[in-house]
Amino acid sequence: MAAEIQGGSNIIKPLKWYKKLRTGKGRKETGMFLVEGPRAVNQVLKCHPERIHEILIDEKAVIRRAKKVPVREITSRQLASLVSSRTSQGILAVVTLPPQSDSTELPEDCGTKILLLESVQDPGNVGTLIRTAAAFNFSGVILSDTCADPFAPKAVRASAGSLLAVWIRRTINYLSLAASLKRKGFTVVAADTHGKEAVDRLSEKRLVFLLGSEGKGLSPAARELADRVVTIPYNAEEVESLNVAAAGAIGMFVVTGS
Repeated sequence: MAAEIQGGSNIIKPLKWYKKLRTGKGRKETGMFLVEGPRAVNQVLKCHPERIHEILIDEKAVIRRAKKVPVREITSRQLASLVSSRTSQGILAVVTLPPQSDSTELPEDCGTKILLLESVQDPGNVGTLIRTAAAFNFSGVILSDTCADPFAPKAVRASAGSLLAVWIRRTINYLSLAASLKRKGFTVVAADTHGKEAVDRLSEKRLVFLLGSEGKGLSPAARELADRVVTIPYNAEEVESLNVAAAGAIGMFVVTGS
């Protein structure tokens, strides 16, 4: 799949600068993160081209060029050294981090459907859940500080370029943000294996959907905050538990009637 990108000039940076973006410290210092692969890069180009700082391409890549985004051609070996996946897909975008993604304040317009993640530590699950939230028209995602970094390479790959479709807050004060939403009239619904009622469609227009750790589930404080704690019925004799990303997709679909 060819990516449509725009040619332009850019200050040449050493390869080690791009490698820094694979670390949390490097992303924080530069305000940038990496998006790998033509599908994900195309998604960012389509919806948020202004957020792309630069695109790196394999010298052998077949692409369509347009006008404004700076493009740099490097060798296949150089590009492979920058990506986190086993094989390079020939294109890599340097994208600016969303504003205030580590803020302890909610956006002025936070929307009507919010996903809240507590201690979801696998970056693939975090990225997949953000992608699912965007697909079901959730406006934002709040993450505890113990969640995987949503801008880490594995999480970005799993999100398939949808990270910029929602606002993000990753903070130690995640429950305070959720409590603030409750005061605004939001209903907090938590999904947990020990929930006492099956998940169903909600009539409430403003919703916070809460998911907990893959291994431990919800903390007592999170359960206390929830207005309802629901469960997703499954064959417990054959399967110990549902993957949190799968449970999240089912839950978001059902409660919103999507």
